[in-house]
Amino acid sequence: MPSRRLVLFDIDGTLLLTMGAGRRAIAAAMAEIIGTEAAFDGIRFDGKTDPQIVSELLHAAGDPDPGDTARIIAVCDRYADLLETELQRPTARVELMPGVLALLDRLEQEPRVVLGLLTGNLARGAALKLRAGGIDPGRFAVGAYGSDSAHRPALPPIAASRAAPLLGRVPHGHEVVIIGDTPADVYCGESLGARAVAVATGGYTLEQLAACGPHAAFADLTDTDAVVAAILD
Repeated sequence: MPSRRLVLFDIDGTLLLTMGAGRRAIAAAMAEIIGTEAAFDGIRFDGKTDPQIVSELLHAAGDPDPGDTARIIAVCDRYADLLETELQRPTARVELMPGVLALLDRLEQEPRVVLGLLTGNLARGAALKLRAGGIDPGRFAVGAYGSDSAHRPALPPIAASRAAPLLGRVPHGHEVVIIGDTPADVYCGESLGARAVAVATGGYTLEQLAACGPHAAFADLTDTDAVVAAILD
């Protein structure tokens, strides 16, 4: 029998965009907890975990101990509260990436696939963003989040371990497929030998992502047949 696949989706830039809600929430959290506004210049958010982003923002703001776990957790917790408020505003807008819903529908019908999340978002933030975009978080059987580890390469083994009860063992190699829009998504599963499917709907071009050596790379996820073929190949 063909082996089953644990298919792990990134969220921001891959499934959806929150159109600035996350940045506004994290800036407000920094102002409340640290007493200074976040300095965004030169700091990219994509491909990173929320705790990593907060640590980098603390460093940019001149905080004397930007790696202090308690301070990072405090900012992250408040950020999640403020993100919920931002996403509930009448002016809030969440944009689903092209082809996402059709791809999820198709994969849910594939008996060889277990759907999961692999995201730098806090678990709570991930659920908030998905619901705001009209995607039920319950569609994903497992997940690994920035609230599990600030180190993104630590997340694929966490997700694989959580999938073991569903697959009968911890998946590895081509049994794990990571779909994301950044080089970090391509590289983070190397410890498992995971395959990466890159999609250029975020801040990197198709050429930049292809140069990272993913198993497959797409401009977007609209060609459902081709994306599913790359996942199950």
